[in-house]
Amino acid sequence: MLGYVRIDKGELKVREYEIYTGYYCGICKYIGREYGQLPRMTLSYDAAFLAVLLASFDDTPDKPVQEHCIAHQIQKKTVIRNRAIEYAGDVMLILAWYKLADDAADEGKVYAKGTMLLMRRLFRKLQRKHPELCRGISTHLAELSQLEKSQCDSIDMAAEAFSKIMEIIFTEGSRLLYGAPEGNYTYTDDSQGNSEEKIFLSVEDMHKPATVHESLADIGYHLGKWIYLIDAADDIEDNISTGAYNPLLYRFSYDSTSESPGQFRERIAEHLKFNLYLYLSVIGKSVNSLDIKKNKGIIENVIYFGLNRKTEEIINKNDEKVSKEN
Repeated sequence: MLGYVRIDKGELKVREYEIYTGYYCGICKYIGREYGQLPRMTLSYDAAFLAVLLASFDDTPDKPVQEHCIAHQIQKKTVIRNRAIEYAGDVMLILAWYKLADDAADEGKVYAKGTMLLMRRLFRKLQRKHPELCRGISTHLAELSQLEKSQCDSIDMAAEAFSKIMEIIFTEGSRLLYGAPEGNYTYTDDSQGNSEEKIFLSVEDMHKPATVHESLADIGYHLGKWIYLIDAADDIEDNISTGAYNPLLYRFSYDSTSESPGQFRERIAEHLKFNLYLYLSVIGKSVNSLDIKKNKGIIENVIYFGLNRKTEEIINKNDEKVSKEN
């Protein structure tokens, strides 16, 4: 995840903010304890949301403790520990590894190759611990890489691979913490390397209320769509400058000889708004279907305020670019 999934602090209660940061600090502490200090640099607040959401179905109360850490040696910070926090920490490190691998392979960054050498033993440990998760992420990242190399002009196709990664992250977390799904769908992976797909077992199953596993799959999938598109929109200028792949530039045929980046943003703004808010609408509907037992205020803050604020920020960035150029 790329750092876009965060709270709107101004709309969050003081106690809820303390719990939220307690999850973040808990993940950081877990990574340091299990994997060393260097990997803690990979942490983002995306992981805190993943942990808060996955832990919300367990009615065991959070038990915050006050502890010192390397970054806060004088004032103690709130720290929370649970299985969802440990899983979120593992996910962050797995994603960090594959990001380094992508940087090393496609851009030849020296720092990436060096950091991979330091993290190789750590990643092997994570592979043994989460084989299905690592296999799924690797498969879909390879698909995404091929689409980017072919300069795919379909936003849906480009976003699909990343969306499936997010779906796997959320559903694997559900399986590890609460057991296997109830049986109304499963994932398959054939020998041809095709993407996993949902297989419904009966017509009756299709009309059953969504299970926790299904709702988490929908949240992960559409959150992946939103993240991929918001990141593409955010990076338009940088990608034009560096020549890096951006599906928006190909889908809407950006031509530097006829329009500026700001004018391009203005031209595609309505398309961005429609799709970004559509994804958020589906995520909100899925969240509403869940039987959340704790920290509901934090989850709703992220979904209804944090993600919407970030969407508005990127859309308003379009207006700012145009006004500066005119």
